[in-house]
Amino acid sequence: MSAFSNIRWQDVVDILVVGFLSYRVLLFFVDTRAMQLVRGLFVIVVFGLIARAMELRAIMWLLSHLLSAVIITVPIVFQPELRRLLEAIGRGRILGRGGGVEDISEGYAEALINALAYLQQHRIGALIIFQRDTGLREIWRSAVQLRAEITYELIISIFWPNNPLHDGAVIMDRQSVIAAACYLPLTDNNDISRWYGTRHRAAVGVTEVSDAQALVVSEERGSVSLAVRGRLSPLNDDQVSRFVHRYFKPYDENVGPLQRLRKEMEYQWPGDD
Repeated sequence: MSAFSNIRWQDVVDILVVGFLSYRVLLFFVDTRAMQLVRGLFVIVVFGLIARAMELRAIMWLLSHLLSAVIITVPIVFQPELRRLLEAIGRGRILGRGGGVEDISEGYAEALINALAYLQQHRIGALIIFQRDTGLREIWRSAVQLRAEITYELIISIFWPNNPLHDGAVIMDRQSVIAAACYLPLTDNNDISRWYGTRHRAAVGVTEVSDAQALVVSEERGSVSLAVRGRLSPLNDDQVSRFVHRYFKPYDENVGPLQRLRKEMEYQWPGDD
């Protein structure tokens, strides 16, 4: 009790402010590459505390040098995320709901939807893979790695006929276009219509070996199909829009568990009405 008696009201305010700011910064980095860094640092700190408690000096020495290297490389590797954070602070958005991430994600979704509409209109074939929890590194590490911002112009230029990157698939996450000219495993499912070509079979194949989803634009028909868990479904324009928006913002953080489950099911099967 004597320890608590020494706590001033300023200390309470100090702790609350630091905790709130830390929460807002972490929320800003949700679904970004920087969040992976935060998780890695947390693991290193936990190992460091365990090593210190057990007096494992070699491990403590190694972790201390590793943290020093991480501190040096963070501003370089995660420069885009840090820039967006500073811009959000300058606009006063870091204290607002969701920060600047929602605006950025909405911009990515609209850019992709407009690009898909253009590809459909001009009958340009395309295959876009949406990476989720299962990493696809074994696929895109042998492709042309981009790590580029998701823009309308980039998507169209990649699939433009006779472009060196137009063959193969594009793999993206919620932050960037990871790679282009990716070659995917083809499905062995004989139930798929013979009218579907290599793009559709590759879309089904990648969803059979991962939790990724794939959108295919047919150059013959100008239609869009979605592959989820080895199942291929045609989508209309409204369903394409809903799917893309749900990918970049799968659910509202305030919805309950039942509503979140329902939204996740709609996200998995947007073609079912």
